[in-house]
Amino acid sequence: MDNNRNTISYQPVGIIHSPFKDSIGTPIQPVASPNSRATVEIFDEYAEGLNDIEGFSHLILIFHMHLIKKSPLKVIPFLDTDERGVFATRSPGRPNPIGFSVVQLEKIKGNVLYISGIDIIDGTPLLDIKPFVPAFDVRKANKIGWFEKVDIEKVTIKDDGRFC
Repeated sequence: MDNNRNTISYQPVGIIHSPFKDSIGTPIQPVASPNSRATVEIFDEYAEGLNDIEGFSHLILIFHMHLIKKSPLKVIPFLDTDERGVFATRSPGRPNPIGFSVVQLEKIKGNVLYISGIDIIDGTPLLDIKPFVPAFDVRKANKIGWFEKVDIEKVTIKDDGRFC
């Protein structure tokens, strides 16, 4: 047995409720749907962890992409026609279907976060929340690989179902 491969398990801390009921038609990135609204229900046993979160305008949601059925190591990503290694893409089909999205926090009521700019399917298990802090989370990139050919400012594409 390879000692470097251990089983890892996580328990959700909440659930995401969004207007997107399946992958087809779901925005491929939050920037593609800035006006979409959703709620994040934090389970009662984790609600205390929400203290002070209202002081942040944006949050990083880390979630389990529970509808992913396949995880090829090469994919044809959205915004491209060439096959790429999955680790050079933002494809939801991955060896570990973990997603993250930066969303805007609109308000909080009890253990429910009201957010906008969502690209997550309804019923998605939430694994963690981190505050978005520009000084930590924004970097000037001098290389963005094959994305250099894409007009990212015009991204409004929605999922076409290729990864379900």
